[in-house]
Amino acid sequence: METLEETELCFPQLLNSSCVKTKRPHYEALLSYILLFSISMLSASLNLLVIISISHFKQLHTPTNLLLLSLAVSDFFIGLLLIFQIILIDGCWFLGDFMCTLYQYIDYIITSTSVGTMVLISIDRYVAICDPLHYSTKVTQNKVKICVCLCWICSVIFQSLILQDVLQEPGRFNSCFGECVIVINYIAGLADVIFSFIAPITVIVVLYMRVFVVAVTQARAMRSHIATVTQGSVKVTAKKSELKAARTLGVVIAVFLMCLCPYYCVALTGQDNLMNASSAAFVICLYYFNACLNPVIYALFYPWFRKSIKLILTLKILQSDSCEVNML
Repeated sequence: METLEETELCFPQLLNSSCVKTKRPHYEALLSYILLFSISMLSASLNLLVIISISHFKQLHTPTNLLLLSLAVSDFFIGLLLIFQIILIDGCWFLGDFMCTLYQYIDYIITSTSVGTMVLISIDRYVAICDPLHYSTKVTQNKVKICVCLCWICSVIFQSLILQDVLQEPGRFNSCFGECVIVINYIAGLADVIFSFIAPITVIVVLYMRVFVVAVTQARAMRSHIATVTQGSVKVTAKKSELKAARTLGVVIAVFLMCLCPYYCVALTGQDNLMNASSAAFVICLYYFNACLNPVIYALFYPWFRKSIKLILTLKILQSDSCEVNML
């Protein structure tokens, strides 16, 4: 009798069909709310700064930055979607089956797009470091725009196929009112893990291992002064800029892997049901926290981003011809 009185339902008026709220200490629930809300606001605001910076200043319209723009857009939406994850902290969903399905669908698309964009960034750095003489012809703004669009379109199509059962009948897998779950069949789940995690991560790691080897070789060559003074001064500058970009984006990819691997490993092993609430919350927070780390990395390594933040926050971008400002 004591247990029945202590049990809290998501919908008390639906005594026999309502889901039960997740019981956790008050301080833990409050900390989760504050942490997730902070990550959400930080992710959305920082990535919005990246989006405005690259979109507004013409000098930043480079192929590599267009890839960073696509990544910032996906991270921006991840920050906004985190608001829905906050709703689910106590295990109750109050927005209906359609909104639940829409939330999960968009989340899958954005995550898939982020991984795809990381692959494109790895390819971009691979060509820049391993074939620098042909980089300007192989990697152009138009080609990058097409690749980014295809990445988003393929993510939408692929996730639509993976989640077609849920999309056709929202809420079909809910066992009680207030639940927001989706169940993917074994074949679809296996395809999702392979094409959204294993294959892209393999490509990223292989390409960046190659980039790392070539970058180290080039760095040693620069120090040994093999080239002549006149030729070397020009080549070294170009190589240094590419190496710095590769190093920075390597950090972005490394952080991305560290944040997403625990989430996908849990999904891959199917051990999510065995995790306690605290462990599950940590994995989810780490997964979403990656969205706000990328702009922080840009701020640490890219002077143009720090400069653009000052111009944005001081509203100098509202001035005429501000898009022509020298950012590099």
